[in-house]
Amino acid sequence: MSSSLDMSDNIALEGAPLSRHGLIKFLVPSLLGVLLFLVPFSVGDTINIGMGFAADALKALLGDALPAIATLVLCLSVALTLVVKFTHPGWAREGKVKELFDVAPLWIVMRALGAVFALMIYFQVGPEFVTASFTGGVMLNDLAPVLLTFFFFAAILLPLLVDFGFMEFIGSMARKPFRLIFNLPGRSAIDATASWMGSGTVGVLITTQQYEKGFYNCREASAIATNFSIVSIAFAILVANFIGINHLFVPFYLTVLVAGLIAAVIVPRLPPLSLKPNTYYEPVGCRLQEEPTANQGLLRFSLGMAVARAEKAPGPRQLVRIALFNVADIFFGLLPLVIAIGTLALILAEFTPLFTWLSMPIVPVLQWMGLPEAEAAAPAILVGFADMFLPAVLGSNIESELTRFVIACLSLTQLVYMSEIGALLLKSKIPMKLWELFAIFLLRTAITLPIIVVMAHWLVG
Repeated sequence: MSSSLDMSDNIALEGAPLSRHGLIKFLVPSLLGVLLFLVPFSVGDTINIGMGFAADALKALLGDALPAIATLVLCLSVALTLVVKFTHPGWAREGKVKELFDVAPLWIVMRALGAVFALMIYFQVGPEFVTASFTGGVMLNDLAPVLLTFFFFAAILLPLLVDFGFMEFIGSMARKPFRLIFNLPGRSAIDATASWMGSGTVGVLITTQQYEKGFYNCREASAIATNFSIVSIAFAILVANFIGINHLFVPFYLTVLVAGLIAAVIVPRLPPLSLKPNTYYEPVGCRLQEEPTANQGLLRFSLGMAVARAEKAPGPRQLVRIALFNVADIFFGLLPLVIAIGTLALILAEFTPLFTWLSMPIVPVLQWMGLPEAEAAAPAILVGFADMFLPAVLGSNIESELTRFVIACLSLTQLVYMSEIGALLLKSKIPMKLWELFAIFLLRTAITLPIIVVMAHWLVG
């Protein structure tokens, strides 16, 4: 297991003067990363982060071509995977390329399924339950374009936020309250903030990279990814508008924050997360030890840690290689999984009574809590495991504003949904199983539902 501190770190801890070069190398990329990922601003009626506006611009530029591009990417993914798996070409016998395409049989099947679904949806051939606009159409025509454009910029620009000392700076500043309240490293504040301002999937992407680099152990990475990958303000506004409670946005988002914070305190202390080992990603080991501040002020110590990290940041060529692999990993590894799992989940939700059956025991609970139209609301509570937007779709026709408020809040606090977050976690190196994700989803539902109902009765009436 490697030590987290080398000679340059020791110099920082001992309080040596911070070099001007080191400060600039920390501040310039980190401030740029903060502006792109963490600072929301408005253009017209739209609130988004800088990277989000760039993604929207690319999406508008490519327009109707994006579903075709996504289909091509999915077909390339399975074709390259089969070539590497069965012919073992020289260019893919080692390194990142081998890691990306020489995958287990289950992932080959999922990549093939994603490509088949994409071809069926794009050319509108095959059974309706796959090609319908509200199942496969949602995945290929609505979600895939967003993922392609958003993750293209996220993968390229993420090193600005994580490789030049900003994680170390915030981690040192926030480590005591985060350890006390959440039993997690302070740097996890960045994951949460990136999710809040940008996208929950960006938060998970940061978490998985930090785990693979040895900065989080298995328990920490699992807890952060499933409890701090909160949805962005922009998505919350979209849900509120869609379900018809946009005039209640302030109490709505306040309720989401309160319930989400309480769940983040409780859920990691319960199985299955509490049973996760404190072991690090084996090929890397532990690269983070929370050292004492050596009689320095907290700000000075945090700056020292940040500068020490910035001094060891990758050079331009290495950053380009990292960015290209990140893009390839998302396009060829994640996108097929999202399309395959998301389409299957939406088929189950829209064409089978599965979620209606599963939600039957919830009906008397909702009635006891005083929610009108409990029978209509119950399926919307569980269908969030398939996709975060589905509860809003099912709940939009409910007459009771109180019930719609509860459904909208709950859909944002459940967090674990298979069309994006779940697929990303299953594909990552973080050892999470499907049943564990469902158990965490149920735990978050059970903990946040009573809080949301109490606040809804108080704030909405």
